[in-house]
Amino acid sequence: MGIHRYFQSLSDLEGIYRCPGVFKYQEHSVASHSFKVAKIVQFLATVEDAHGNKINWKAIYEKAINHDYSELFTGDIKTPVKYALPKLRELFSQVEESMTNDFLEHEFPAQFRKAYAERFKEGKDDTLEGKILAVADKIDLLYESYGEIQKGNPEPLFVQIYKEALESILAFKELACVQYFIDVVLDEMMDDEITSHQQIKTITEMLLAKKDYTSQANPNE
Repeated sequence: MGIHRYFQSLSDLEGIYRCPGVFKYQEHSVASHSFKVAKIVQFLATVEDAHGNKINWKAIYEKAINHDYSELFTGDIKTPVKYALPKLRELFSQVEESMTNDFLEHEFPAQFRKAYAERFKEGKDDTLEGKILAVADKIDLLYESYGEIQKGNPEPLFVQIYKEALESILAFKELACVQYFIDVVLDEMMDDEITSHQQIKTITEMLLAKKDYTSQANPNE
């Protein structure tokens, strides 16, 4: 009981794998995803800071390391299922919130519940820190799909995931860190000597060619 259960649960996140039910050459756990997102968030926030945009570093680190903790209770739901209907996504969010609150109520000492209720809530909001988190989350998803495509995974879902992740990133084109990602990181990716997949290059160039980078994806999800 108590914080012991919380510390123990952190190891359980290593056993929850992303994109379940699809063949993958490399598995990615929720725990490893959270670590990678935190590192990506740190760099993106550094870019914003270098452009004179004030960063709340405490808030952004807390958002990054906690953003998927609720998946401990629900697992990683397949994205096409989760976002099939707005109402369905809303119900999933309500279930996650209810189960997280129940965990806090039964396992956390009363004096720490308020702090952790704030940390465990949805971090992708309209603040600069929330937007950076949303971008970082999609960048890691993009790289997960990119890695599968590079390894020759025949599953067409990964091409779809790559495309949708990039669309969501480009929806935040007003951020300095996204402009850096577009101008520098994507350019490096396309020039990488091991990048031999014309389909990925075509998708990337097609989306970048759109003058306003319009996207039908919800960038906050």
